[in-house]
Amino acid sequence: MAATAAATEAVSTNPAPQVVGYPSLFLLVLLGALLPVVPTGALVSSAAAVALHHPRPALPTLLVFLVATAAAFLGDALLYWLGRRGVRSRNGSRWLDRMHQQVAPERLARARARLAAGSTTVLLVSRLVPAGRIPVMLACLLARMPMRAYLRADLPAALAWAATYQLLGMLGGALFPHPWQGVLAAVVLTLLIAAAPPAWRRLRHPRGGHPAPAKLN
Repeated sequence: MAATAAATEAVSTNPAPQVVGYPSLFLLVLLGALLPVVPTGALVSSAAAVALHHPRPALPTLLVFLVATAAAFLGDALLYWLGRRGVRSRNGSRWLDRMHQQVAPERLARARARLAAGSTTVLLVSRLVPAGRIPVMLACLLARMPMRAYLRADLPAALAWAATYQLLGMLGGALFPHPWQGVLAAVVLTLLIAAAPPAWRRLRHPRGGHPAPAKLN
């Protein structure tokens, strides 16, 4: 919850925490894009929930959206660049190896098949599907997609991702009179969305292997 608390400081009515809070939100989302262990979706939703309780919510809400989008896009660009270095190197790289470790072979195969079929939607929605960003990025890397082409598709994906989690946060903030209640509701909604795809896969394949837990990227 420490990361969520740092994000909510970004939209505090006190000007001093705002100066620290927005950069903190940016850095945490950027870190979450590089190392998908930080619940970035919950961070954005929490900040959006608090922004809705600001005396003048329009500007804080817009700033949360812009900061989240910029951090997510920059993080994706940096991770893709690091992955490309591994693809072009004979010895690979720890970043590329880490991505391979995070992706189940069947998920990578599906992403590569959709990419080979010329499906652009797989790039656009990869950030909206829990744990869907890394398999698609790895498929793009293995297909040696130029970085410029990847980033052209990733920009609308980052915009859609930030807008989706911001709307979840605003929904949580609108349901309750106190900011902390809105933050709690936003976090619960985010966790439920992240848990839904793995639960559905377990219901469809009760005797199969245990899928990797969804990450909030």
